[in-house]
Amino acid sequence: MKICIILLTMTALTCSATAAFADTEADKLREALRVSTLQTRQLEDQRAVLQAKVNDAEREKAAAKAQAEAAKAETRETKKQYREAVDEFNRRLAERDETLEKWKAAYEEAATVARDKDAARAKFEGEAAAYKASTKSCVVKNKQLVVAGQELLHRYKAVTIGDTLVAQEPVLGLRRVEIQNAIQDTNDKFLDQKVNP
Repeated sequence: MKICIILLTMTALTCSATAAFADTEADKLREALRVSTLQTRQLEDQRAVLQAKVNDAEREKAAAKAQAEAAKAETRETKKQYREAVDEFNRRLAERDETLEKWKAAYEEAATVARDKDAARAKFEGEAAAYKASTKSCVVKNKQLVVAGQELLHRYKAVTIGDTLVAQEPVLGLRRVEIQNAIQDTNDKFLDQKVNP
């Protein structure tokens, strides 16, 4: 509006300056009015175009502001989701570490038990091997003891009254020495078969 007043004033001044040169003052005024009206229309058109541009810019500014606010809200939501995801990841990582420590402790305990069991097994296998060897030795000695016992029984059954009388013979005592040697040999056989624990 101020622009229009200024233009009208300038037009009026121009008209008054040109009035001295014009043929008739009315023609001059008409011409000035026509030029001034033309300029006013042009200025109004320019103002309308500029106002439309300002309105478009305001709409674009409002749309950009709305987009910026939406982007900020989306960013806040994304940050919140990111923090929640990081917290969840850290929680799961802590749970995994805790579970891993439990598994390690259980593994160590199982390994210790397995080592103890393996040591006990090796000890028992050694003892079993010793017992087997001892048992075999005892079985062999037992067989020899049975043989020695059977020999003793066989000799005992073979003794007659005559042998008893000859063994008692006081003069030479040869038979008696022979019998005592046989008893000593049998006793030695029995003692040889004795198992020492």
